[in-house]
Amino acid sequence: MGHLMAIMVLRRFQQAGHRPIALVGGATGMIGDPSGKSEERKLLALDELRHNVEAVAQQLRRFLDFDRQPNGALLLNNYDWMSRFSFLDFLREVGKHVPVNVMLTKDSVKARLERSDSGLSYTEFSYMLLQAYDFVYLYQNYGCEIQVGGSDQWGNITAGIDLARRLLGVQLYGLTCPLLTKSDGTKMGKTESGALWLDPRKTSPYQFYQYWINLEDDVVEKCLKYFTDLPREEIEAVVGEHLAQPEKRLGQRRLAQELTRLVHGEEGLAAAERATAILFGGEIDRLTDRELGEIFHDVPSHAVSRERLNGEGLPLVEALCLAGLAKSKSEARRIIQQGGAYVNNRRVLDPDARLTPSDLASETTIVLRTGKKHYGLLRFEG
Repeated sequence: MGHLMAIMVLRRFQQAGHRPIALVGGATGMIGDPSGKSEERKLLALDELRHNVEAVAQQLRRFLDFDRQPNGALLLNNYDWMSRFSFLDFLREVGKHVPVNVMLTKDSVKARLERSDSGLSYTEFSYMLLQAYDFVYLYQNYGCEIQVGGSDQWGNITAGIDLARRLLGVQLYGLTCPLLTKSDGTKMGKTESGALWLDPRKTSPYQFYQYWINLEDDVVEKCLKYFTDLPREEIEAVVGEHLAQPEKRLGQRRLAQELTRLVHGEEGLAAAERATAILFGGEIDRLTDRELGEIFHDVPSHAVSRERLNGEGLPLVEALCLAGLAKSKSEARRIIQQGGAYVNNRRVLDPDARLTPSDLASETTIVLRTGKKHYGLLRFEG
C-alpha cells in the first residue's frame, strides 16, 4: 500500500497535464536498494524478476492512463538501457563522475556501515549509481526533469541530480513524499496477516475495504488527502461530518469506498460492501469458500460429511448442535421456535427444517446463527 503514495503523485501530475514516466526496475531489482533496509536483500532469480516487472506494470495501468493524449503515461524498464553496459564501460562513463565521499554521506549508506551486525556489500553500495544514471538517461531521452519517490529515496534522487550536473551541466529536481505511518510512528498498511497489498490475490477487496473501515480516527483526513481524487473542499466536508459523529465512522467509510473503487474497481467495491453487509445480518448467497473464510475468519467451523445433505437432508436442530450453537436438540428446537435461528442469515421458524445442498452459501459451507451475533460454520466435505 505504501507504493501507492508515489503512484498517486504521478497520477496527480498527469491530471495537471504533465507526462508521468513509471519506471520499473528490471535492472535495479537485480541489485536491491539498501535504503531503509538493515540487512542485505536476497538476490532474485531472473525469471522471478521478469515476473515481478510484468506484474508491477499491469498494476500501474490501473492508476495511470497510458493512452491519454497528449500526455499518456510512459512505462519504462531500466533493464532496457542498463543491460547494454559492460562493467568497464559503466565504471568509465558513470562511476568516474560519482565521488565516493559523497556516496558515503548518504543516510542509506551511513546507516548500514554503522551497523556491526551487517555491513554493506559492494553490490548494494553500487545501487545508488544505477538509480542516478536512470535519472540522467530519462532526462536525455525523454526530457524528464523531476524524480518522485518516498522519503527513503532522497539520497538516491539527489545522487541523480548531482550526476546530471557533473555529466551534462543541467539542473534536475527531486520530490519525495512521506512514508505511510500511523499516529504512533509505525508503518501503515500492515495487517495481522502481513502487508496490505494492492493485488486482489494477496489482499482481497473485502480485506482491503475492512482495513480502511477500521482505520484510526486521527489518520483518516491524511489518507483522504494522500490517496483519493476528491477535491479539498469535499474532503473537508467529509472530515467535518466525521468529527461531528465519529461513532458513525463516516470518514472511514468514504475512504474505504474511494480507495477500494480506485484499487479494485466498481466490481471489487460492490463485493466488499456485500461482504461487509453480511456481518450486519445481510443474507449470504453466491459467495466463494475463500470469501466466507475471510468474513468469518474467527468463527469456529466444523467438518461434516457431504452425504448428510443428501436425501431428506440434515435436521437443522442437529446442525445447530454440530456447530456448537446449541447444547442439545431440545435447546436447538426451542431456539428455532422462538425465532432465534438463522441459516445464511435467513430466519428459519420451522423446528423440523432440514438442510440440503440448496442451502450451501458457497461451494462447501453453510453459515448458521443464533441470536444477533453467535455464528457457526458447517463445512460439508467428501
